[in-house]
Amino acid sequence: MKLLILNGPNLNRLGKREPGIYGAETLEDVERKLDKVALLHGVELSFFQSNWEGALIDRIHEAEDAGLDGIVFNPGAFTHYSIALRDAVASVDVPVIEIHISNIHSREPFRETSVIAPVCIGQLAGFGTYGYELAFHAFLLRGKGV
Repeated sequence: MKLLILNGPNLNRLGKREPGIYGAETLEDVERKLDKVALLHGVELSFFQSNWEGALIDRIHEAEDAGLDGIVFNPGAFTHYSIALRDAVASVDVPVIEIHISNIHSREPFRETSVIAPVCIGQLAGFGTYGYELAFHAFLLRGKGV
């Protein structure tokens, strides 16, 4: 199994940006933890983070040609308004799970809506950085027909 862990704007600031909301772990910490879990399960992971919408779209478009089995996607603030990212997810035949470190449904009203979730196979929000691992396990179970 091959998965892409895709992160949008400001996630490169994990551990520094609002740790009361997003925690003290850095994105590198999250990637190291996921690499360990992937090694146990024989899963190949690739990681990409960008603050640029177009770079994220390009990675989503490349997913089919790369033979990816899934994308774990934290679109950050693009969640709430990027029709371009929504359309990119809808345009590929690769399942996507949208994740959020905080519970977007219990924050400011503008954060409650995701334009991307309707074209994803699922959404995880509010489990901290553990949400990445939960999405990873969801893909494992899906791959086993569960």
